Amino acid sequence: MPMKLLAGILLIAILSAAADAICRRGCNTALASYYLWQDSNLTFVSGVTQTPISSIVAYTRTISNPDSVQAGQRVNVPFTCDCIGGEFLGHVFNFATFPGVTYLTIAQTYYANLTTVESLQRDNTYPPENIPDTGVTVNVTVNCSCGDENVSKEYGLFLTWPVREEDTLESVAAANNLTADIVSRYNPSADSIFTAGSGLLYIPGKDQSGNFPPLNSSKSGLSSGAIAGIAIAVVVGALVVAGCVYVWLRRKKNMERIKLLSASEGTEATTFKAQDSGSTRAGASPALGISVQKSVEFSYEELASTTDNFSLANKIGEGGFGAVYYAELRGEKAAIKKMDMQATNEFLAELKVLTNVHHLNLVRLIGYCTEGSLFLVYEYIENGNLSQHLRGSGREPLPWSTRIQIALDSARGLEYIHEHTVPVYIHRDIKPANILIDKNSHAKVADFGLAKLTEVGSNSLPTGRLVGTFGYMPPEYAQYGDVSPKVDVYAFGVVIYELISAKEAIVKQNGNAADSRGLVALFEDVLSQPDPTEDLKKLIDPRLGDNYPLDSVLKVAQLARACTHENPQLRPSMRSIVVALMTLSSSTDNWDVGNFYGNQNLLNLMSGR
Repeated sequence: MPMKLLAGILLIAILSAAADAICRRGCNTALASYYLWQDSNLTFVSGVTQTPISSIVAYTRTISNPDSVQAGQRVNVPFTCDCIGGEFLGHVFNFATFPGVTYLTIAQTYYANLTTVESLQRDNTYPPENIPDTGVTVNVTVNCSCGDENVSKEYGLFLTWPVREEDTLESVAAANNLTADIVSRYNPSADSIFTAGSGLLYIPGKDQSGNFPPLNSSKSGLSSGAIAGIAIAVVVGALVVAGCVYVWLRRKKNMERIKLLSASEGTEATTFKAQDSGSTRAGASPALGISVQKSVEFSYEELASTTDNFSLANKIGEGGFGAVYYAELRGEKAAIKKMDMQATNEFLAELKVLTNVHHLNLVRLIGYCTEGSLFLVYEYIENGNLSQHLRGSGREPLPWSTRIQIALDSARGLEYIHEHTVPVYIHRDIKPANILIDKNSHAKVADFGLAKLTEVGSNSLPTGRLVGTFGYMPPEYAQYGDVSPKVDVYAFGVVIYELISAKEAIVKQNGNAADSRGLVALFEDVLSQPDPTEDLKKLIDPRLGDNYPLDSVLKVAQLARACTHENPQLRPSMRSIVVALMTLSSSTDNWDVGNFYGNQNLLNLMSGR
């Protein structure tokens, strides 16, 4: 084919695609300005936005103490700004429903007016008057911006700012160290928004270093007109220098990947095999590092092609650090977690654990990718997670024997990382959503993005920033940041209570979030009674009917009570928990509940002393 004809065809194709799409691509990072309403906190914001607290703090330089952020303050939540359907720039968060929730409360309260009721109704099939109480998620779309070179090339990171009644153009500009003129230029309809006292503005934001990053035109989500103008130059130039560009990009990609995979979390050294060169890049202490030569390195193109370019149709979940997509890769069903670039520490944590640790009850890592975003590829677990089975609609209730088996499988996975690996790992985010159920109703522990390691024989770790999920954190961790394997034991005890009751870790009484109690406290009230059996029946999952042995439920509840003891030294080790659950699984008659607390030798065994 003649070169001129080829150039013409390419030019027509690019211009046609540009004309049909308002946006062609998004950008790795945008920010949402979340207004903290009364009784909200960073843990809550982290939960509803699936964003680590550490990332929120990194982009909100006004936070001096993450544990005491005042109501009325705005915090900046980072997220990826995607081109959705070629129609607009936005990001889809997932909100787990509960009794009494409405589109209005989701929009105005839980997402602080970052979205609207109209948007929620458009993006979800649930009628406003009949949103399922539990077991489903609502798609929450937040619009965003990646910049506009026609306004300025000096700003490349943008904040989605929900306007409040007290806001003015001048006050918003001053709060962000900008001029009113620049805010107006990015928001031509600002006057009507301020008059209404509601709506969204797109405001230049600062990066983690406190600077306004410049616009990167290649990632700015350009309009069709801008894309068409650039396309002409791209086609003409590309035909001349394509070979040089390919070599340069390939070298740049390899260097970036090696640099990323050579980075370490804190002072922990990391060792990786650079597959292209065959060389090893190591930190100061290779013994603490990992090797990923057993994991497959996928290209972005392969992952994108198997997920229909990460379409919503292929999305199967949302974790704490990214969305999860279904794919079939090289003949194997897989789950691909797409993580933001700012989640490097979490990405490395999972990669470190799952390349070193292999166990039947831990999810298996297949491979990874570091092009554009961070991707982890896992085996696909067919039957969803434990939370969906306990509280999801349309699922048969788990039989009691299956619940015992799931508890035992999960305990075995945790026992392995606590006691049989070097170094020892602590998960730090054990909850039903992170326990996957396979087609045979066996459990696998997943999501190691918050995992920490410690040396063999160490009982605790230095204190650190608070991470995890509210309702599963033991007192010593929530108050003082003390980290030890007993953090996982406490969370596992909460999971056992959930297996018994199918209730969430935080129980909203009468559907009122303000009037809520922890599941641990509810069971403690019952189990502290001289004869707890009658009140215990009231806590058992009603979907079980009468199909459970009450004595077995009581024994499991007593085990959970030991796991959630206020004193971490009095909690059992995961090894002891496995032994107890194996005994329960085989014969419920051989375990003396009456001696569980009364027998000091048994208590010492269960406490790992």
